[in-house]
This record gives sequence, C-alpha cells and structure tokens, in this order.
Amino acid sequence: MNMGPQVRNKEEEKTVKNMKPQLFKTIGALLAVSTLSIPLALSTAVARAASYPSKPVRLITTTAPGGITNEVARLIATKLSERLGKQIVVDSRSGGGGIVATEIASKAEPDGYTLLFATGTHTTHTALQRKLSYDPIKSFAPIAKLGSGPFALVVHPNVPAKSMKELIELARQKPGQLLFATAGLGGSAHLGAELLKIMVNIDFRVVHFRGGGPAMIDLLGNHSDAGIGALSQYLPHINSGRLRVLGTTGLKRSAILPDVPSIVEAAGLPGYEITIWWGILAPVGTPASTVNRLDKELRSILALDEVRRWFLTQGADVGYMGPTDFGLFIKEQITKWTSVVKKANIKVE
Repeated sequence: MNMGPQVRNKEEEKTVKNMKPQLFKTIGALLAVSTLSIPLALSTAVARAASYPSKPVRLITTTAPGGITNEVARLIATKLSERLGKQIVVDSRSGGGGIVATEIASKAEPDGYTLLFATGTHTTHTALQRKLSYDPIKSFAPIAKLGSGPFALVVHPNVPAKSMKELIELARQKPGQLLFATAGLGGSAHLGAELLKIMVNIDFRVVHFRGGGPAMIDLLGNHSDAGIGALSQYLPHINSGRLRVLGTTGLKRSAILPDVPSIVEAAGLPGYEITIWWGILAPVGTPASTVNRLDKELRSILALDEVRRWFLTQGADVGYMGPTDFGLFIKEQITKWTSVVKKANIKVE
C-alpha cells in the first residue's frame, strides 16, 4: 500500500501547527504597526504645521516698486516676518497687468513658501476674458483680504467743472470730447470710468497709459481733462491745487479727505464703487494648517493700531476678510466686472 500522501499530510499538519504561534505574532505586529502609523502621520502633519515656516517665504507682488500696492505689501511682509520668525521676501514681478506674477504663483509648489499679493486685477482679467494659464478661483487658496482704498476722480483746474454734477453736465454738452486718463486698458480705473458712463448715460473718451504715473503726468500737463486713479497717488497734487478732486469712489467719504463727497453722494449714484484692494492667496493645495496659520497672523497684524493708522495715511482702510469670505468676494468681483465689460463692449486683444 502506498502511504506517501498520508505521510506528507501529517508532516504538513505538524509544520502548520508549529507555524501558528509565529504567524499570529507576525499578524499582531503588522496590526500594531498599521495602528501606530495613523497617529504617527497625524503627529507628523502637526509637527510640520508647528514648524512652518522653516525658511524664508516669497511674497510675489503684481506691480513694480514704488506704488501703493508695493508699499502695502512691504508693510505686511515686515510685520509678518516679525510674527513668523522668518523673512518674508517681497518679489515684484510687474508685467501683463499682474498676469506674469499670478502665473508664477499659480505654478509654485503648494507648500506655503510662495504667496501672491493680489489686487483687483485678479478679477478684472477674467472679466475681460483674457487668455490665462490659470483660473483665478480654482488655482488659488484664499488666505485673507487685507484692506482697500478708494480711487479719486480728478480734473485739471482748467476744466470748468467744480462738482460731479457739473462734470456730468459738461460731458453731455460735449459728447465724446472730454478725455479721461487711466493707468491702463482693463484696469480697475478703466472699468470704473466705463461704469460711470453706463450709470449716468454719458460719453467721454478714455485714454490709457502704461501705469498711473504716466497718466497723472498727462493730466498735470493739461493734455487730459480728467482721470480716475489711486487717491494716495493724486493726494499731493490735490493738496497743492494742481488737480481738483470732484469725488472719491468708495461707498462713503474717505477719512483722509472728509470734505470731499463720494461719487455715490456727489452724483446720486447708489452702488457706484471702485476700490483698489489687497489680499493674499496661496497656490491651491497649500495645507489647510498653513493657510489657517497665516490667516491668524494676518488678522492680528491688521488689528494693530499702528497698521490701521498707516492705512489711513494712505487714504485706505483695513478691511479684513478670512479665507471663506475672501473667496466669495473674489467671485462677486468677477461677476460685477464681467457685467460692466459686456455692457461697455470692451475688447482686449
């Protein structure tokens, strides 16, 4: 009788019996490791958040040095450096009306070490249907809106209009003849001028320059009749009498020019508002812990009396918004300016 298979079965049973204790030990060890890995991963994430930042952070701005946007960025960078214990490096990347800087930021590693100092052009470029390599909403994680300031509508002293109502009447008497200088095609000042034309049903020619400086020089030289630009930029010339201010573009009067009415008040235009605003965005995918840390520090910075006073000296106001509200604000701005672009039939090549 052949007993080969039976012998092998008994040997296998003996082998399996001897392996069971070791097998159970191995399974137990694996379960222990997998169970430990969860809190270990969590503790690692917490440790990374606690150690952020461990190196300098780059804050990319969309304009060249010298303007109000870069001044605000440098103030915030200085205060944020003090609170985080690491340098915040302001990297000015002007070009394309802010598109160049925004593209760089959108392609950066989402690790919290590259941030974008955004302004109103972040929303107007989309409204103008420009071809962009990024999405202003989907490509970024909102961190905080910092504040905003009104523009000012000014005229050269030779223009025979001493109020907004007189300027509107003058434009109706001379349709298409008055020249309005702006800092560039598609900018907030340009869209604000177009919004004014739509709301009061007047016509004037909008002349675009490469920046607020050249536009202001043209206006000071009496080559243009009027202009809409940053209040802080026009302020010295308003105070010297070289330019006459007819109204500011916030919903209320500016604290720095309390005797000058807003255009809402001066022209009876409820809802007319243009502001230059500033906020900080991060590339999408930046850890929530990092976004929350930055938001917390920025909120504390904006609560400082010295920071609030500095904003006021620039004709601006602190206007904090957290990540959620800032994200909603960006969407609302895109909707608003898209409507203006369509009604004014603005084309950007």
